[in-house]
Amino acid sequence: MKYQLAQINIARLLAPMDSPQIKEFADFLDPVNKLGEDSPGFVWRLKDDSDLGGATEVETPFDDDMIIVNMTVWEDLDSLKAFTYSTVHSYFLKNRKKWFEKASRPQLVLWWVPEGHEPDLAEAKHKLDLLQQHGPTPEAFNFQKVFDPPVHS
Repeated sequence: MKYQLAQINIARLLAPMDSPQIKEFADFLDPVNKLGEDSPGFVWRLKDDSDLGGATEVETPFDDDMIIVNMTVWEDLDSLKAFTYSTVHSYFLKNRKKWFEKASRPQLVLWWVPEGHEPDLAEAKHKLDLLQQHGPTPEAFNFQKVFDPPVHS
């Protein structure tokens, strides 16, 4: 069985998406999402029902309307890392304090899924909870401590 890498990252906005404080982030959300979709190794992205296909209108299991999510699946870790750290996406990562609250708990989790599987938000929240409770494990990990995909014979 072949595996692909799923990830979710969440962030709590400092102000509503339509506020002037969030404008720079909001203006680039769709172009950066498109860049991700066009990147080598991209497989799938969670989208809402809006015309633009973002995910800011997705109902999340986080009980907070100010939390936004980004969930994607990639062919492998190198593809995700290349997009995250070697494209314009890195600007938004480095400047996240302009738009998001400082997190006291992990906000990103990675996990392996069978090829073709599109995780839902309940699965992703479970993985994030696992990471927050137990630290990195083969079931839920981060960029600092990565685990190989499962091996099946």
